[in-house]
Amino acid sequence: MLVCPVCAAYFVQGVKMSLGTLTEQFYLKDDLQFDPAQAETWKAIAHIPWMIKPLYGFVTDSFPINGLRRQPYIIICGLTGTAAFALLSALPAAPLPALLLMTAGELAIAFSDVVIDGVVVERSRGEDQATAGSLQSICWGSQAVGVLSSAYTSGWLVGLVGARPVLGLMAFFPLLMCGTAFLIKERRRSPQSADLEVAASNTERLKQQLWALWQAITMPQILLPAAFIFLWQAGPSAGGAMFFFYTNYLGFSPEFVGRIKLLDGVAQLLGVYLFNVFLRKVQLRRLFFGLALAGVAAGFTQLVLVTGANRKIGLDDKLFVLADSVLVTGLGRIALMPCLVLAARVCPEGVEATLYAALMSVSNAASGAGDLLGAALTKLLGITAYEFGNMSWLVLVCTLCGFLPLPFLRLIPDTQKHTPLPTEAPV
Repeated sequence: MLVCPVCAAYFVQGVKMSLGTLTEQFYLKDDLQFDPAQAETWKAIAHIPWMIKPLYGFVTDSFPINGLRRQPYIIICGLTGTAAFALLSALPAAPLPALLLMTAGELAIAFSDVVIDGVVVERSRGEDQATAGSLQSICWGSQAVGVLSSAYTSGWLVGLVGARPVLGLMAFFPLLMCGTAFLIKERRRSPQSADLEVAASNTERLKQQLWALWQAITMPQILLPAAFIFLWQAGPSAGGAMFFFYTNYLGFSPEFVGRIKLLDGVAQLLGVYLFNVFLRKVQLRRLFFGLALAGVAAGFTQLVLVTGANRKIGLDDKLFVLADSVLVTGLGRIALMPCLVLAARVCPEGVEATLYAALMSVSNAASGAGDLLGAALTKLLGITAYEFGNMSWLVLVCTLCGFLPLPFLRLIPDTQKHTPLPTEAPV
């Protein structure tokens, strides 16, 4: 019975990553009439809930509701997500309400991710490796099904009825979490005894956890790799401007953008597979160096597109974008995997889960910083919804920034020890 709520939570997360994200991009562009810099800024702010994930673990572990620590929070997350997407669809388009509702939607998905991970960890404890591995496979597999099943459909639906009705459709998916939350079996403490335990122990437990986390984070062998993870992920991104370039300059339809999203999902899975088969045992410093060079080389293919050089040699824009998207997205996923390995490797015993979640929050914060830097560069270069004269400069600068983390490779521990891949699916 545990499989159902786990599948539901990760499936909804996958749907949000494809259908929800793509629809919100068109909502910002068409309904709010944002330019690329504004849209990317709103996206980065809305993703703040993913940067504070350890806080949700503290809340669920320390403050049970009616004696339960998992089931009620899953239901609250589902209802919050449904309300956020329904209101985003129904209310008149306005920037501030849209930002608040988008953030609420992200909070619901991020919080539920932490809660359901807690359920998986609890059920995996004491089980053999095969059982624990099966649970993790279910997590990743359900998320992949959500991404791939909704990626193409999202673009087709937006092209057919517009962004706001599709956001209304998105509101139904978080209800899956509510419906399956009742299948989570957990020991209920009587409300009175639970309240007494909470009153007596929560403050002290929270102090101990925060102190242990602080001690771990301030250790050089953890702080320095964390700094490298941030630098590796924080490079400026041209993704927001490229979306406008695809739709407003090249004239790609929402349906075709959905095709790109579908291939992105396939490329991410392929990237994970290639990493596991060929790169998992490569020394991390060497791997990061090689991936930086490959990422820069892949970035230059986008320069070919924005300058129109592909058309001069007879390569169609759509075919070129599809091939380029697979290459860039696949490399991006491969480049993320060693960050997860590094994060898992440096976590000391006793605070593994909390510190790993904190390092993943560092990674998410770095991605947000990259989006904001990309938005600032987009604004600085005068790129708007219909003006792309400096698009090649934006792509060039963002691509060359891929070299910036290389001088900091020495922050990575120089060890050949191979650590198993972390089990938490990143976002």
